Amino acid sequence: MIKLILGAVIGVALYTSVAKADTQTVTPKEFVNTVASVPHKVSTHLQNEWVDIKEYQKKSWAESKAQLARTKDQILGFFTKSSK
Repeated sequence: MIKLILGAVIGVALYTSVAKADTQTVTPKEFVNTVASVPHKVSTHLQNEWVDIKEYQKKSWAESKAQLARTKDQILGFFTKSSK
């Protein structure tokens, strides 16, 4: 009796652990709509990336300009005489 129960438990466990494939079908109209929407999606993505890159470059250039000014002030500080 225990072997029968144990066999049933193992059988149920094996049956539930098996992956089942989806039976989703794609109609030709859905396929055409999906393929037709790709260029718009790519274009939108590239435009968004371009805007992000421009914002990053603007921020990066501002930081570089500030750092260059600080470096210039430090170098000029070596050559100016202190009046102390």
